[in-house]
Amino acid sequence: MLDMKKLAATWFGIPLWQRILAALALGALTGWLMGPAAAQLQWIGDLFIRMIRMLIVPLVFVTLVSGVASMAAPAKLGAIGLKAMALYMGTTFVAILFGLAGALILQPGRGVTLDAGATSEALPAPMPLGERLMAIVPENVFAAFAAGDILAIIFFGVLLGAGLLMAGEAAKPLTRLFAAGSEAMLKVTHIVMEVAPIGVFALVASVMGSEGVSTFVTVFALVLVIYLGGAAHMIVVHGGMVRFFAGRSPLAFFSVARAPQLLAFSTSSSAATLPLTLTAAEEGMRIRPAVASSVIPLGATINMDGTALYVAAVAVFAAQIFGVPLTIGDYATIALTTVLVSIGTASVPSASLFLMAAVLDVIGITPDQTALVIGFLLPFDRILDMWRTVINVTGDLAVATSVAAMEGELDDEPGAVGAQPV
Repeated sequence: MLDMKKLAATWFGIPLWQRILAALALGALTGWLMGPAAAQLQWIGDLFIRMIRMLIVPLVFVTLVSGVASMAAPAKLGAIGLKAMALYMGTTFVAILFGLAGALILQPGRGVTLDAGATSEALPAPMPLGERLMAIVPENVFAAFAAGDILAIIFFGVLLGAGLLMAGEAAKPLTRLFAAGSEAMLKVTHIVMEVAPIGVFALVASVMGSEGVSTFVTVFALVLVIYLGGAAHMIVVHGGMVRFFAGRSPLAFFSVARAPQLLAFSTSSSAATLPLTLTAAEEGMRIRPAVASSVIPLGATINMDGTALYVAAVAVFAAQIFGVPLTIGDYATIALTTVLVSIGTASVPSASLFLMAAVLDVIGITPDQTALVIGFLLPFDRILDMWRTVINVTGDLAVATSVAAMEGELDDEPGAVGAQPV
């Protein structure tokens, strides 16, 4: 007879990232064996995603307010925000260069022919930059909470935290309440994350069953551009930032990032991975809440390194398919437009596909040709999107670590994961 206590102790004794990795491999095998029938498991994965999304708004709001209220001086908040924005924009721009370089070297569009049968959904018009910036300030705070508008919640949370900080002693009871709420939400996150292996198994099985390994064959060169370019970007840029700004070992950093990366790969959503990324930042990299709770939610919203790399590569891919010659000026225009488009990308699966029209338009790709490209990519975009999300989440953690080091908000406790001497 099975000893359930011993079995549970063995299960929970295995690090979460190892359980997620095993579930990912088992899910891929199950999906391959079951084929389209694996779609029946999708509801289990969707239920897991709902549990994670349930956490996002309260976790971001409570930890952000608590983190801001715990700062020594209000002026520090502005320094943290400016440095985070600068690093996020910088890493996004470099990611674009990796995407352009990979597409120029591997020529993924050479020899690809698109037929008129590859059609796409109607493309929504991209939101103007002015509207995006205006939307940061909520007209109704409660409506922003109900809609899960993370940027608006961040804006209000920062203001409330700054207000608590400025109120000083009079606001101490409310400050302590938010601090307690932050601890409680992190514990709730731990509880939900124990379900992650089951959710990951179902999600990956469903994707593998519906898409299959054969989807890689059609666009193998483009897959190589995205996967190799993304891996190089994470190792060189993200690992280099952690070494240069924080003096931390890149290997230790990637060790901490494993669990969020695996969850990001499974869910294809930076927002869904946000609770685990916050936990890894505070408990693994030892980033104090003042930085982790403000920089990482901001990154989940505006930091789209993987999306930027992908959109830039697809722009060259499309130009190669339709024989559109590109000049140095065109590459610069692609880079600039991609930065703006990537900032507005929703952190949900395949969102970048429908924002590509703005980038393709600037290099002379017609709307009909854009529809053909998107229709061609749509069937296997999930496989590419999984890796793009890994790049995004890794960038969030790398920028948070770098900003924390610059602001003296990084703890170097003996034996802390990711804090080994280098």
